[in-house]
Amino acid sequence: MSVFDIFKKLDAQKAPQPAGPVSFIVCGLGNPGTKYENTRHNCGFMALDTLAEDLGADVKKLRFKSLTADVTIADRHCLLMKPTTFMNNSGEAVVEALNFYKLTTEQLLVMYDDISLDVGRLRIRKKGSDGGHNGIKSIIYLTGSDVFPRIKIGVGAKPSPEYDLASWVLGMFPKEQGELLEKTFSDAAGAAKLIAAGKTDEAMNRYNR
Repeated sequence: MSVFDIFKKLDAQKAPQPAGPVSFIVCGLGNPGTKYENTRHNCGFMALDTLAEDLGADVKKLRFKSLTADVTIADRHCLLMKPTTFMNNSGEAVVEALNFYKLTTEQLLVMYDDISLDVGRLRIRKKGSDGGHNGIKSIIYLTGSDVFPRIKIGVGAKPSPEYDLASWVLGMFPKEQGELLEKTFSDAAGAAKLIAAGKTDEAMNRYNR
């Protein structure tokens, strides 16, 4: 393969340049820094990274208190974002982006971890309470609305009622769950594409389990 062919192949893998203003935001929740990489609480980040990889994007531009990337999904200019505010203040980043683009919460999709679901399960909802999740609590509080689609990613329940919740969600997944998680994040990315395209019901029918 010639050098020309290599560059041509790399160009083909790049995401197409989005056109028009941002009309939808996909936000993955997690905590920034290597200390929190691959923890249960960072499932939203991992799902977003999988989506970005599928779209040929790199989530690295710092704005709206987040690492971001501009992508095209179903001819829509979408913003991918990973807040750098730490989980409990995720709403600060989300509100900043929504206000800048003059979007409503219905034009926002959030992906995050859920301890009420077994590992490998997804649950898609169009709206709802925070369910005890501090990142979602921050978003609802600062936007004043719980009407936004979300993809909940199962991380499994604590091993016992006495087990510290923070230790559980900030803990790493065991290596044997790696293959299952890979499929889960891939499915979450697929669901996100459908939701961004306005096909939330189809996403629910296909991926809720």
